[in-house]
Amino acid sequence: MRAIVLGSAAGGGVPQWNCRCPVCTLAWAGDPRVSPRTQSSLAICVDGERWLVVNASPDIRQQIAATPQLQPKALRHSPIAAVLLTNGDVDHVAGLLSLREGQPFTLYATADIQHSLKDNRVFDVLSAERVSRPDIRLGEPFEPVPGLLATLFAVPGKVPLWLEGDVVAIGQEAETTVGVLFEAGGKRLAYVPGCAHVSGSLRERLDRVDLLLFDGTVLEDDDLIRAGVGSKTGQRMGHVPMRGDTGSLRMLSDLRIGRRVFVHINNTNPVLVDGSDTRREVEAAGWTVAHDGLSFTL
Repeated sequence: MRAIVLGSAAGGGVPQWNCRCPVCTLAWAGDPRVSPRTQSSLAICVDGERWLVVNASPDIRQQIAATPQLQPKALRHSPIAAVLLTNGDVDHVAGLLSLREGQPFTLYATADIQHSLKDNRVFDVLSAERVSRPDIRLGEPFEPVPGLLATLFAVPGKVPLWLEGDVVAIGQEAETTVGVLFEAGGKRLAYVPGCAHVSGSLRERLDRVDLLLFDGTVLEDDDLIRAGVGSKTGQRMGHVPMRGDTGSLRMLSDLRIGRRVFVHINNTNPVLVDGSDTRREVEAAGWTVAHDGLSFTL
């Protein structure tokens, strides 16, 4: 099983186009301590030829250009055989519009996520003759590409921002936010780019995986407020902080996990600065901070 982090940032990327928070300021200046990052996505493969992309980032064309394994090998061709969505957030579905050029692939998602796409006619640019959209049930293994077994499981989350109403339920475990357990060759990889809090059921799912790629959006619940760029907490956005009594660093510390990697990292998170006290703190706890192009072989 081969996995490549195509995009390691949360929505907006690093630097975000309209942001001068401390981290983005370093990135705009070309400071080598902050690597530019595109928005959250993962590529995974077993046979070396047919790849699954997990979440179609708005930056998908840039990500393909940076990843030779995903580039066309013939006049009209793509190694991307399938796309899988873990939620309906803009930073995970907008890239589908860049995959509209008549190339066949399969689009996997839960029924709730599929319905949200079907209700938005802009996604009709994905021709039904070329792109099939099967509904995937939670807990039922399926094979998105040859040799790779995938199982979706509910993760505490919320509906996408563009589907929010007057009242927003946060932390429910339903089909709107899911994690994925990948299995091949006796190895297990868990991908959870969005998570509102670490529940007991989630802990059970993640125990004993060989590799965990987990939501690293915010360091503290009030990251955006401290940076002066917003009023929402991490919890309100559906993301658990790294620090704190109920943060991921503490809540996942006792699990038997082979390797721990933070992905979907917001541009305001100081963990993005190489050599910083925050980075050293996270690394001392056994975590890696992902960057674009980080790859794994299991």
